[in-house]
Amino acid sequence: MSAESSTPAEAVEPSHQKENDNNDGFDWTAIAILQSIAIFILAGIAEIMGGWLVWASIKGVRDADGNLQRRPWYYALLGSLTLVAYGYIPCLQPSASSDGFGRIYAAYGGYFIVLSFLLAWALEGNSARPDLGDLVGGGISLIGVFVIMFWPGR
Repeated sequence: MSAESSTPAEAVEPSHQKENDNNDGFDWTAIAILQSIAIFILAGIAEIMGGWLVWASIKGVRDADGNLQRRPWYYALLGSLTLVAYGYIPCLQPSASSDGFGRIYAAYGGYFIVLSFLLAWALEGNSARPDLGDLVGGGISLIGVFVIMFWPGR
């Protein structure tokens, strides 16, 4: 058979290549996983801190003695600016071009749950300390995150 009559290699697609075309060639590597986790954590810190700053200014937070203290107005302004910045952070996800908005934000939700408990505890002390149910629920949410992110065949 001559070279002209043979089928070009690019015309013959193995079945596994067709499956991978659906995710734009994205592969989860150790670096991509670490980047993704770091971006989810950064997004969580920005969203939770931004929300807490607005909350602390408008609703107030309890001090060590249990008294409700409102923070100054500029906390709300700083919190609002932080929330705007938060809106951009998930776009940095390494799988964003293949996973899209819905899957990225769904996976982020599990990180948000766990980080909400931890940051509230750090900011407000023992009055916001997670209990066993919080820890179990947070663990379940992280299991859900990893199912969403790494389910085979996507």
